Amino acid sequence: MKKVISLLLVALMLMSICSVGVFAAGDIGVENSSIKVHESRSQIPVIRLLGDGEPLYDQDQKKIFHLRSFYIPEDEEGEEGSLTESLANVLLPFLIDGLLTDNWEPYYENLQKEISELFGDSCLDVNGNPVNGTGISQARKDEMAADLSTDLKKGKGYYEINDYRFWYDWRLDPMYTADLLHEHIQAVKKATGCPKVSILASCLGTLVTTAYITKYGTDDLHGVGFTGSVSGGSEAISEAISGKFNFDADAVSRMLVDSDYVGEFSVDALITTSIDLLSTSGVIDGFEAGIRETLYEKLVHGVTSALALSTFFTWPTYWALVTPQDYDDAMYYVFGDENSEKRQTYAGLIEKIEAYNTEVRANYVDTLKSIGENGVIFCAVAKYGFQILPVGQSNDIVSDQFVSLKNSSFGATTSKMGTTLTEEYIAQRTAEGYGAYISPDGKVDASTCLYPESTWFIKNASHSEYTIFERKLMYDVVTADKQIYVNEEVNGLTYSRFLVYDYETDTMSTMTADNCNTEHWVTDKEVEGLSPKHNKIFNFVTTLLKWLYMIAQKLFKF
Repeated sequence: MKKVISLLLVALMLMSICSVGVFAAGDIGVENSSIKVHESRSQIPVIRLLGDGEPLYDQDQKKIFHLRSFYIPEDEEGEEGSLTESLANVLLPFLIDGLLTDNWEPYYENLQKEISELFGDSCLDVNGNPVNGTGISQARKDEMAADLSTDLKKGKGYYEINDYRFWYDWRLDPMYTADLLHEHIQAVKKATGCPKVSILASCLGTLVTTAYITKYGTDDLHGVGFTGSVSGGSEAISEAISGKFNFDADAVSRMLVDSDYVGEFSVDALITTSIDLLSTSGVIDGFEAGIRETLYEKLVHGVTSALALSTFFTWPTYWALVTPQDYDDAMYYVFGDENSEKRQTYAGLIEKIEAYNTEVRANYVDTLKSIGENGVIFCAVAKYGFQILPVGQSNDIVSDQFVSLKNSSFGATTSKMGTTLTEEYIAQRTAEGYGAYISPDGKVDASTCLYPESTWFIKNASHSEYTIFERKLMYDVVTADKQIYVNEEVNGLTYSRFLVYDYETDTMSTMTADNCNTEHWVTDKEVEGLSPKHNKIFNFVTTLLKWLYMIAQKLFKF
């Protein structure tokens, strides 16, 4: 029960802040069954780094946390505390100390304490170190040790994509994990006798790889492939702790539709039409304005800090997701000013955060440039077509749900959500010889990327959806004997610059003017003779009646 109320508190407090070329020769799509990553074989060993999808375990090998499924251990029988106590611990300081006496510190402290109990040992200590022996499972460590004990090419004559996986505790300081990656690379080289390896990294794995190249250079690397890169930061994380809030009802509706589409959770149309109606009627804007004029400034710093330090921001990797432009604000919102008590308490964690900021974040563009400058093969896959966090100031950017397309592609120029690049811009870029870099949907100019000729774009693939197609693309490129560019053939397949993924058929196709409109946000059905406002009301009532009819069917079985 305590877990349930804690989850509700997280949601409620967050809302209080808010108020915060085809993959085949020719031009036909390729089905999943036709493309198998294991058919891509090479003489170059590949090290693969994923993001935060690996479960965490304690020293007794009991699972304590899994972010992808939001796994948290059930309350143990006989645990002290109750629903009433949990509510009282948070609400009473809010009502009595905060609203009546304008003393908000007891509320912040109790909020952080209650949420910390939910996340338990998945939080790191004040120095950013694991507690109670938590980390990746011993099974993963044993798996890596076994793989490194031999040359996995023996007996088959080639390497495959998952031969030398690098499993790591994704919460920890990327600079520390970079040292472990360096050791892993040396072990792979020793086991295989190969002078160089290639890296395939996604999400947080791109942070570790960037930190590794910052510290150790590229001498041991044959190729580097990034997909869903967050090396430049993730707006969805960054703005949540830097006070960059802007509630947009349309963006919330788009996020709910997207989440339902990609299978995150089921969303009834009643929710989206309700939000739509409230937005049109001015209720949401009025509520938000009221909160901002009264409690917002009093709550935003303290609540942001309490939620951050009881959930994800004792993890140095999540601090590495803060964008350069948000960094100073984030440090202030979470830790206070330079002389604050929290700065002293969390001095060890802050030291790790600052080291990454100084050594990696401040120089990451030059670090990425060094890959190509040193003759290392490079491949980037950037995805888009989904709504990012709807309560941040960047809720209108083109994104993959988690990071802007600009950041994941290292510099692409994009339109805003629901629009295209202007006709004047497209005409000018075309006249300058860059027409081939404009996407068929008019939303992307790839010519401004750091690596415009070796960056591929996939529309309608979300950040967490690592399709078999992009894995094969990246593997084939980073293990090739030369740099492969967009629209070039490798292993019998041609990889177009702009691609479209179809979830329903599990196929990938070259983007065209006919297949590029993949957004799933349904526009209102307009009734002739009704004003826009009355159309909103009509759609809400229609949806409500359908929902009530569905409930009645289930209750009365007719």
